[in-house]
Amino acid sequence: MTNERKTENLVRNRLRDLGYYDNDDNDIVIEEQKSDIAKVRSLLSKASKNTKGNGGYPEFIISSHKDTAFLIVFECKPSVKKHESKNLNKPIHYAVDGALHYARHLAKYYTVIAVGVSGATTSEMKVSNFLFPTGSTEAKELLNESGTAVTEIISYDDYYRLASFDPDVARKRHDDLLAFSRELHELIWTKAKISEEDKPLLVSGTLIALMNQTFMKTFNELPADELQDAWLSAIKKELDKADIPQGKKDTMLQPYSTIAVHSNLGKPDSRTAKEYPAGVFKEIISRICENVWPYINVYHDFDVVGQFYGEFLKYTAGDKKALGIVLTPRHIAELFSLIANVGPESKVLDICAGTGGFLISAMQHMLRKAITEDERTDIKKNRLIGIENNPKMFALAASNMILRGDGKANLHQASCFDDAVINSIKKLKPNIGMLNPPYSQSKSDAELHELYFVKQMLDCLENGAMGIAIVPMSCAISPHPARDELMKHHTLDAVMSMPQELFYPVGVVTCIMVWIAKRPHTKSNRKTWLGYWRDDGFVKTKHKGRIDLHDVWPTIRDRWVEIYRNREVHAGESVLVKVTPMDEWVAEAYMETDYSTITQADFEREIKKYVVFKIMNENLNDGDY
Repeated sequence: MTNERKTENLVRNRLRDLGYYDNDDNDIVIEEQKSDIAKVRSLLSKASKNTKGNGGYPEFIISSHKDTAFLIVFECKPSVKKHESKNLNKPIHYAVDGALHYARHLAKYYTVIAVGVSGATTSEMKVSNFLFPTGSTEAKELLNESGTAVTEIISYDDYYRLASFDPDVARKRHDDLLAFSRELHELIWTKAKISEEDKPLLVSGTLIALMNQTFMKTFNELPADELQDAWLSAIKKELDKADIPQGKKDTMLQPYSTIAVHSNLGKPDSRTAKEYPAGVFKEIISRICENVWPYINVYHDFDVVGQFYGEFLKYTAGDKKALGIVLTPRHIAELFSLIANVGPESKVLDICAGTGGFLISAMQHMLRKAITEDERTDIKKNRLIGIENNPKMFALAASNMILRGDGKANLHQASCFDDAVINSIKKLKPNIGMLNPPYSQSKSDAELHELYFVKQMLDCLENGAMGIAIVPMSCAISPHPARDELMKHHTLDAVMSMPQELFYPVGVVTCIMVWIAKRPHTKSNRKTWLGYWRDDGFVKTKHKGRIDLHDVWPTIRDRWVEIYRNREVHAGESVLVKVTPMDEWVAEAYMETDYSTITQADFEREIKKYVVFKIMNENLNDGDY
């Protein structure tokens, strides 16, 4: 037992070195062989390591107010010979076995990191880390981003971040956030009567306000009639800390100022006083603090603001494009980064940034490949460039960056056709462009055609840089002067036909175009790779929209990227063609059908569709409709 205390002291000292006991900074709670958390006590009440069935506790239980659903437990043994058993089923005698034993009980309601530590000296200390996603009964070895097992005690934030990379944890996190976004939409719409375009601003503004420690600790005690002023003041204080010009801060603050004086967020009225006596605004902030704030601290790969924007968009009355943008699905933003093969040397530009989804995805891919802290700082400070014209969308994008401490200095609120802004961006020498241009503009105004946005992006890039855009399918098949202009100055490297319901519930069919900037297609005479990417494996569901229900997207994604990079040609999947501005730029126009893949069911389905088509047309001709 005395030697075990030595091991516990080694762990305690290591935790102290890593800042676990610095409560002023991170609100971490370390409990030793006990817990004041009622749910933890209940779960461990039958976690005895012997057969008597009494309760038991690991040496250390670590929790944090950052995310009350995440725990780290440590079990210690003095001898490295007692580190782990062959079958991991002897919790009394082995460190790893004991840690897994306790974690398995706690995983019913928590995501748990189980840490087994053995050895009585620093030099011989052995550490193994395992992960239990919430609801699981089997442990996974904790891996870093490169897939290597973690064999040391690391910081709380590192444990939390690495847990987030696990697919099961990420899926649970995503499902929880979707469920809450629906709940929050209902609350904001029925009780606060906030407009559609202001709902995501209410969320992003609250998240920024919660960054302010004073507001975080005091908002629950404030009178209802003081809360709006305190909310706006907290946002202003956090914006003042941001390393961005004052003009941009003022532009960001304006949309939040409008929300801060919204009458329905003030004192409780007759409709809400009984249900929410402290006011509906306090209820909204409390729920966001509890359900969303934990995602901000460490889950930096997760576009929380964009997620809420996308979910709120689904509930927009009438025209689903009413909020002014067709939001890029998260997995497509990820696909862009893989197509472009972004890395620490990349400098990524999005001239229609929206909520910043492309920039956030690119940033995460770049950071994963970064080796030094200097590289990471350079990526955040210098290698993300965005333009967004809509002031409210700009506020959302900038808040997205501020919540991560990244990239906001190079985010501009302006038209992407503003010469002064474009000239300043060209000086930054971006070498990758990503774009989802506005789709809802008038087609009678030639200056606003989607392909002119593509051309503007490409004109900003360095010679030979890659520009990727997702645009309506009409851009690839309908004649337009912009097609001639693009090919005159840039090379069309590839076009991929995307799933028809990719942007559900918005009914727009799209394709991805990949261009090589400032290398005239007419001179290169290069063949264009056309891919038929109609099936991404996502399934349309009643409450969650299109989701990767069967976990097939990673496999499909990796194959798509591989065959594109290698310019492979496969029947029914891809083709290489020389195209001109007058041709169709889609695989469907050139691919040979692979009849070997057609089944009896496929044949019967198409015959039925044809019969229905004939009947409908005969009825129409007879005047029945």
